[in-house]
Amino acid sequence: MLADAAVTPPGLPAGGAFTVSEIRLSRSALKILARGVSAVAVATFAFAALPAQAANVFRFAFQGDLKSLDPYSLKESFTEGMQEAAYEPLVTLDKNLKFAPALAESWETPEPTRWRFHLRKNVKFHDGSPFTADDVLFSAQRVRATGSNFTTNVPADAEFVKVDDFTVDMVLKKPNPIAIAQFPTWVIMSKAWSEKNGVVQPTPPNASSPSYATLHENGTGPFVIAEHQPGVRTVFKKFDGYWGKVESNLDEAILTTIANPATRVAALLSGEVDWIDPVPLQDQQRVNASGTATVMAGPELRTIFLGMDQDRDELKDSSVKGKNPFKDIKVREAFYLAIDEDTIAKRVMRGQAVPSALMIAPALYDRGAEFKRPATDLKKAKELMAQAGYPDGFSLTMDCPNDRYVNDEAICQAVVSMLARINVKVNLNAQPKAKYFAKVLAPNYDTSFYLLGWTPSSLDSHNILYEIVGCRKPGDKSGRGGWNLAGYCDPKIDEIADKVEGETDKTKRDALIKEGFDVLNADWGYIPLHQQALAWGVSKKVHLTQRADNLLLLYWVSKDPQ
Repeated sequence: MLADAAVTPPGLPAGGAFTVSEIRLSRSALKILARGVSAVAVATFAFAALPAQAANVFRFAFQGDLKSLDPYSLKESFTEGMQEAAYEPLVTLDKNLKFAPALAESWETPEPTRWRFHLRKNVKFHDGSPFTADDVLFSAQRVRATGSNFTTNVPADAEFVKVDDFTVDMVLKKPNPIAIAQFPTWVIMSKAWSEKNGVVQPTPPNASSPSYATLHENGTGPFVIAEHQPGVRTVFKKFDGYWGKVESNLDEAILTTIANPATRVAALLSGEVDWIDPVPLQDQQRVNASGTATVMAGPELRTIFLGMDQDRDELKDSSVKGKNPFKDIKVREAFYLAIDEDTIAKRVMRGQAVPSALMIAPALYDRGAEFKRPATDLKKAKELMAQAGYPDGFSLTMDCPNDRYVNDEAICQAVVSMLARINVKVNLNAQPKAKYFAKVLAPNYDTSFYLLGWTPSSLDSHNILYEIVGCRKPGDKSGRGGWNLAGYCDPKIDEIADKVEGETDKTKRDALIKEGFDVLNADWGYIPLHQQALAWGVSKKVHLTQRADNLLLLYWVSKDPQ
């Protein structure tokens, strides 16, 4: 089904991996380089040597890589969007972020604790095998197994029961109005294919070696992944056996990793690629004035925030020995008050960020406007540090991705400078997201201070109170606190989150959510920064849908015929 061999352009060494960012050059191309021609020009030369491509090829570039094809490995929006070209969920989201049928034609709740899903018939996986209820039951087990980064996408108490080959019941121990809220990013895998290839267990994000599912796929979606070179390029091809109709007119889509912002923009403006993300803030005016491309901008639901390790008894890589300063609420408040988010939003983000007082975008919580962000107060921050016993500050390490969020490393650099004003010396460890996530995520949680961005996959506050803020407990397989890298824990918030999960009265539910966020903010548990703006660079030959959850979905991408 899948092509394992990389495509090698004529004139390049056999087996060579060809991308904009990594080219094994022919002698002619090397001569061009010797004459001082730019790397982008060389890439254009190499493209010219390629044979005629399929009728409609969409070439696109992201700042980070697509490390794994295992759809349960990494809960990260770009990765999710790429995998949903090949894999499909039972329930999806439409262009307005509303529930829509996918592999489940319909569903109902015949009783408060039972959800019934009616599956589509005549659906084939890419290897030609039929999709049935057995695949749903298998996927429900696999997504909650050790190593999965998506354990909370399915309720922990859910039991899946096969009614017949095309009907599945999800039985809960208690009513849960948001039971399927995260189903759109839980995709279905083939039971037979997974067993055949030894990938019954999901591949954890920090896996030292790839599994078969990391490098291959077998979904039911409209595209087959014909080639995957992690961190280099991935090739999607139209699946002729797809069960449904697709808006896209693409025959092929080629993803390339281009980490360098200038090279990424140059590739868009030269026509080498049709889409990039993100467009650097300083280049957006130039892209809009190019006449060949435009910046698709809009508010994003992602919140960028800082976390502080409150779990370890001794902070790692710190000058403080024998204790953890972040266990002291005074230190946490001092850090919060020392970081000038207004300046970050205006200068680092060039006005394309909205400072936040919450760990969730106000658009996702009706009472969000009731929360106000405390003003920066260096004087009080210094007083708090002195009261906590650190008048001369201390040193620590900060983990930060440098290819995931808009200006992520620049934000971290600004934070380093701001904390220096209260005598805190921060050693910045900024690295590509693949290394960053492998370090900070479960089971390692190897971080003392970090930057992270989060869009709740349920588009609901419960997700924040449960996954980001919930208490991490050894041996707990429910997924609570799975993304709580800080190890923050307040049992009262857990109690509130459980009530929120089952509350059907919106007014009561919103009041419970407010209570949870009040507890968190009073404890200075995290430092919310802002909601960043979307900034896709798109060729004027391309037509696509940009949702506020920032998923690029190939089945909504079309390109004008060449």
